[in-house]
Amino acid sequence: MSETTSLTALGLPGDLAARARAHLGEDAEALLRGDPWELLRVPGVTPAQADRFALSVLPSADPQDARRGRALVGFLLAEAARRGDTALPGEAVVRALGGLRIADANAAVNAALDEARVMLFEVEPELPDVFDESAEELPEAEQWLALARYGLAEETVAEGVQRLAATAPPIEAGDGAAEHGEAARQALFHGVSIVAGPPGSEDGLIADLRALEPSLDVPVTVAAVTATAAARHEGAVSLHRLLEAREGLGVLGYARGEQWPLEPGVLVVTGAEALDVELAAALVEACPDGTHLVLAGDPDGLASYRPGRVLADLVATQEVPVTPEPPDGGPLAELAEGVRAGGLRRVEAPGKEVVVVAAADGREAAHRVGQLLADSIPRALGIDVRDVQVLTPGAAGTAALNAALKARLNPGPGVCGGFDAGDRVVVAVPFAEAAAGETGTVTEASPEGLTVEFPDAVVRVPAASLPRLRAGWAIPVQQAAGTRWPAVVAVFPSAEGLTRPLVLTAFTRALRHLSVVTAAGPGLAASVTEFAPVKRQTRLMSLFM
Repeated sequence: MSETTSLTALGLPGDLAARARAHLGEDAEALLRGDPWELLRVPGVTPAQADRFALSVLPSADPQDARRGRALVGFLLAEAARRGDTALPGEAVVRALGGLRIADANAAVNAALDEARVMLFEVEPELPDVFDESAEELPEAEQWLALARYGLAEETVAEGVQRLAATAPPIEAGDGAAEHGEAARQALFHGVSIVAGPPGSEDGLIADLRALEPSLDVPVTVAAVTATAAARHEGAVSLHRLLEAREGLGVLGYARGEQWPLEPGVLVVTGAEALDVELAAALVEACPDGTHLVLAGDPDGLASYRPGRVLADLVATQEVPVTPEPPDGGPLAELAEGVRAGGLRRVEAPGKEVVVVAAADGREAAHRVGQLLADSIPRALGIDVRDVQVLTPGAAGTAALNAALKARLNPGPGVCGGFDAGDRVVVAVPFAEAAAGETGTVTEASPEGLTVEFPDAVVRVPAASLPRLRAGWAIPVQQAAGTRWPAVVAVFPSAEGLTRPLVLTAFTRALRHLSVVTAAGPGLAASVTEFAPVKRQTRLMSLFM
């Protein structure tokens, strides 16, 4: 009997049995027989589903079972991580447990802490801008809970930033340094510095450092969150490649780290707003003492696709020198700066740098996007369809849009998992050869698998690994942070879920041309002026207090 079949016999539907097997490993059956609420570790499983499954395994299952309470603590923190949070106030977790019929929430938290998947931290509350210094007592520290992986990663980032700031001596660049910009001077003087501005504002810094490199005693390295982003700068690499991603025991890790660090020098990371807390932790661990780390990104845009808001948190600490960089000129910059300021401006674009296309609904929007990619953009602007990326809010809206675009741009039988040669794909779960969020093109397709060409690698993807890929004609705006394309089509099927950072990120992904296809009506402008996202809950800033 196969593992999946045995899980089906245990009471799991076929699709859920396959997912449980993938996430819980070869011992899934034994694990779930011993503790059916471990099913909550599988993404997408709800407490109600886990409770029904528990009754099929343990007919006398009790809602107050300590195993249930422990699992629900992990579930709540995992759900928060999917929203981008790295931790939650303990009081919020206790309240949520009460809503899930846990009578003794504190006992459930203690059980989760005993298992060591969850950690407890003391977090100093943020003081208001105007604080009464005559107050007899300062606000007390709060207890926060985090999944261990994210709690430890945030501590690694804080310790790494402080270590580099303390160990990197100023780099002498001779008299030539005075002729270059403030960002370059800060990069050479400080162990950690930030260049804050719209995408592309790091170009001057990189040009200055490249010009100074012959007079420096250390190399200058430029890295980006994806190979697509790295291709903008000569000699740049993706962080995935720089840190030498490796797979082992079903887990992705990096060969570079504390035991095998990078060469000391100046390291500039572009698109740093897309750094999640675990990637940032791997990055600082790989930087040896004496490295000058420069994070260049837009703290006003969307934070990383995965948990954390590293760049914005480091800016907020005021412990790291920040050099603001102004935008370049032109219609694209003018439109983006209007959004940044809270307004949706009408801009003059004589070179068709910005085009707005109104649609009545999502279906018409998809039709308009197909026209733009198949005809208008290549014909009128000379931009190849391979250099055009469609962005839309959230993962839910991409499926129908991808289906429509495939039918228009690359119809075919879908010989392997719905994919054919010529299809665009995006990496959902990283490979050793390609990071999550990397886009590529299928060059060969057969029932056995796909060959995918990414900007810096050609990867053979067997059929069994296809769940790591998604159709990539259209990708979520959230997954585009840190990367830019020659042309972007930003699609807003409705006003639902739109916020100023999301719209700003969508608009700033384009290098030469932006088409805005909107069925959101006045909701698009309202999202820019009125709606801000809920602030992610993280601990990183508090670690510098």
